[in-house]
Amino acid sequence: MDINRGAYPDALTPWEDPSWRTAALGWLEARLAELGIRETGPRRARVRPWSVIVRIEAADPVWFKAASPGSAFEAGLGEALSRWAPEHVLTPYAVDAQRGWSLLPSGGPVLRGQGAGPREWEEALTQYADLQRALVPRAEELLRLGVPDARVSGLPRVFDEAVAGNETLDAADRERLRLIRPRLVEWCEELAAIGVPDSLDHADLHDGQILVAGAGRYTFFDWGDANVGHPFCSLLVALERAAEEHGPEVMARLEDAYLEGWTGHTLPDLRRAAELARRLSQLTRAGSWARLFPTAAHIGDPERAAALLRVPQVGIHVGHHGGTLPGQVPGEAAGVPCQENRARSAIAIAMAAAISENRNAFPAYRKTRVNSTRLTISAIGTPRNSNVSPFGTLPVTST
Repeated sequence: MDINRGAYPDALTPWEDPSWRTAALGWLEARLAELGIRETGPRRARVRPWSVIVRIEAADPVWFKAASPGSAFEAGLGEALSRWAPEHVLTPYAVDAQRGWSLLPSGGPVLRGQGAGPREWEEALTQYADLQRALVPRAEELLRLGVPDARVSGLPRVFDEAVAGNETLDAADRERLRLIRPRLVEWCEELAAIGVPDSLDHADLHDGQILVAGAGRYTFFDWGDANVGHPFCSLLVALERAAEEHGPEVMARLEDAYLEGWTGHTLPDLRRAAELARRLSQLTRAGSWARLFPTAAHIGDPERAAALLRVPQVGIHVGHHGGTLPGQVPGEAAGVPCQENRARSAIAIAMAAAISENRNAFPAYRKTRVNSTRLTISAIGTPRNSNVSPFGTLPVTST
């Protein structure tokens, strides 16, 4: 069996445990037999600190996925979503919710590598927002499935716990984050007051997690980073990824397309909510790096620190007519001089433009991360041009 470990060749995962591997592959083989699926080629495994995926070659390929304990809810969540909103997600062949194992079908090519332009991004984000609105009445059920709680009222606590538990942050970083905390509380209160209800936040929504299910139709998968929280937090990764491909000027258009269906609020309020949610979603990004396999948990600490340090940073702005343009800074973030914010925003936009113009030279990435001095791309060492679903070519996609 071909084993791909990407950028984590030394990470210890359950795959290294013969007893775990025997149990997992035994479960897989039993499910294949029940389904009458005949293998037609060698298996390929993709081993990461957050999941193990095995691709099974068959007339229609299938995928076995084992999530880390912190993301084990994904198996049960996938099964529930397939009942609640089957038009928007994959329907698993089988799940073991207790162990976090899933057997998934092919769902079409991933959006990445399909030449998707802004129109396709608009369609995908609009349909994703439809899914989120459909799930609003099920927020409590999602929590009972074990999906982590990142509701806005609890984000200050999430922040405190993430800072206290991180061993990478130095004294200067901790002081900087201490200074931003009162502003963070204010942002949470303002966001909650706008009144957009909680729903499911994918938390890592990019074009490697979106399947082209048909003409103008998209489905969404890979829910291991998900939270119950403010739905607009999903915009952070999606808009930054679209900006890499099509330039920062596309972000306002895509954001408004996503926001259009959220009725009952003024457009300025929705835009403000989106701005606040994008900033606060760095906390859920930090949280996703705490969900690695226990034997690889140390790998997540620098990534969690980097996400926390992005909370007071401006990053790439969504520029609406009459509002903030890409690269402009509306005001000084607490503890961060405006000049420094402008510099970081310019770096982020320049990086997005460079990737857009030279995308073949850049490896695929799981998460973009910024620390106090630099912006880097977290590479997993393969080109982006995969179009195999639901997980792309095994080395490419994130989970």
